[in-house]
Amino acid sequence: MVLKKQNFAEGEIAIFDEACVYKRGEYWQFRLWLPKENKYARKSLRTRSESTAIERGKAAYLEIYGNLQQGKSYFSITTKEGVEKYLSFRKRDVELGHIVKGRLATIATHLQHFLSFIGKDTKLKELERTDCENYFYHRHKSTNTKVKQVTVQNEQSTINALMKWLHKNGETHIDGFEFKKLPRLDKGNEAIRRATLTNDEYETLYRAMRTYCAKHNKLDDAELRVRKIVQHYVLVAANSGLRVGEQRQLRWSDVQLERHSANSTEQTLARIHVRAETSKVRTSRTFLCRNGQYFERLREIAKPTNADELVFTIDGENQITQRMMLYHWHKMIELADIADRETRDLVPYSLRHFMITQRIMSGLTFRQIADMCGTSVAQIEKTYYHLNDEIRLTNAVADYRRNADGTIEVL
Repeated sequence: MVLKKQNFAEGEIAIFDEACVYKRGEYWQFRLWLPKENKYARKSLRTRSESTAIERGKAAYLEIYGNLQQGKSYFSITTKEGVEKYLSFRKRDVELGHIVKGRLATIATHLQHFLSFIGKDTKLKELERTDCENYFYHRHKSTNTKVKQVTVQNEQSTINALMKWLHKNGETHIDGFEFKKLPRLDKGNEAIRRATLTNDEYETLYRAMRTYCAKHNKLDDAELRVRKIVQHYVLVAANSGLRVGEQRQLRWSDVQLERHSANSTEQTLARIHVRAETSKVRTSRTFLCRNGQYFERLREIAKPTNADELVFTIDGENQITQRMMLYHWHKMIELADIADRETRDLVPYSLRHFMITQRIMSGLTFRQIADMCGTSVAQIEKTYYHLNDEIRLTNAVADYRRNADGTIEVL
């Protein structure tokens, strides 16, 4: 490095013959010319002592020199530029199959909220650990719609993942923010129970969907086709427990129909293969799903031209959009007149909750359900087991008797 100015004025003390410290007012300052950036690096040494200023000046010089040797710039990029670099980095994770496109889109949305709070032109190296203390308050007051606490918590995790990556790459002086501690979020069974359809509600929804797709509505062919595809999406989701992303990316080559005899009746089952690249946990799985006839009916409606075509698609090429899915879902929920639907978090993911609850009540083990749904036994046990009064009642009245021979008989 070569200083623009090598002859120092009176009162300026040379540091390694290339930088200098000097006094401004009562405090000592540091200055170093950076030819590649065509600017002076300046910083306050925050001391009135000359000897301390010299020691801190040497430390500042060595730190800057070391960073420049690694190709790191001294002057800061903006938060907007930092977010763009991070998203470009995470895009490679999509290409490598480490995350799905939907996850990248969620990360981008989280970081847009961060930019609106912190400012797009804010310099990254000027950020302090306490700069996001009021982030939760900002998110609640800056939108007309109520933002859930869990949403803000997820955003904060994404923001600190960004900061950790930027710090590792020399773009920030901090590796994360100290967000204000939020009230403990109750993730108990009541919230999941309210987001799950009961048996009676599902039966009501089932009938409402038939009405919604009935010919007497005098719909044109295109609208009727869309409604029937969404109807069958709901039917498959309630029977398979597929995650939303898994189901939207399902292809006809992933589904094989089989005939099986059970309980003296012949049933149509669907053997579903979830590919690793479409799974949230990045692990493939294959399981049997009952009511495979829904796929038969959907095939007649969609008329796929090849096995690689998406199962749930309107144009044969692209996934059915989340906007379209939610529009018809809410229309059907409204038609079914589900109680308290405005305050319950009833979304297509609720059908996964419904399916898991039904399988538990049917007597399947947690391991069997976990294998079907691509989750852990611990997650099933923690989240679902005590959701239904029927299970609570069964637990309460369970009894046994001890026989004369010492054996125990469950009653």
